[in-house]
Amino acid sequence: MKNNKLLTVMLIILVSITLVGVVILVLLTQFNKQTTQDEPSIDEIVEASVDVNEITTNLADNKIVMLSLKIQTDSKKAAEELTKRDFQTKNLVITQLSEMTAEDLKGKEGKTTFESTIKSQLNKLMQEGEVQQVYITSYIIQ
Repeated sequence: MKNNKLLTVMLIILVSITLVGVVILVLLTQFNKQTTQDEPSIDEIVEASVDVNEITTNLADNKIVMLSLKIQTDSKKAAEELTKRDFQTKNLVITQLSEMTAEDLKGKEGKTTFESTIKSQLNKLMQEGEVQQVYITSYIIQ
C-alpha cells in the first residue's frame, strides 16, 4: 500500500515538472517569434518614411538655419497621409525653429529635443498611424 502511494506521488510530481517545462518552452518560443516579427526591414522603413525637402528659415536669434528631415511612420498608409500633410509639417518645423536659437540646437541633445518635439506635434495631427522617428538628414546654421 505504501509503495503504491509513493509511486503515485512520484508520477504526479514527474508529470507536473514535465508540464511546467513544456509550458515554459512554448512561452519562450512564442516570445522569440514576436520579437523577430516586430522588427521591420530597412525596405519597410524606407517605404513608410517621408522626406521633407530643405527648409530655410530664421531662428529666434536672427541666425539662418537650413535643414532637411526624414520622418519615419509606422505604416505605408501613415506615410501617405504625412505626404499629404506636407504643408502642415513644414509649418510645424518653421514655427518650432522660429522659437529656437542656435544655442538651443547645439549638440546632440538640442537636435534630439527638436526631433522629439516635431514628432509629438505631428502625432497630434495624424489620423492614420503615427510618426515613429524624425531624422535630421542635413543641417546648416549661419
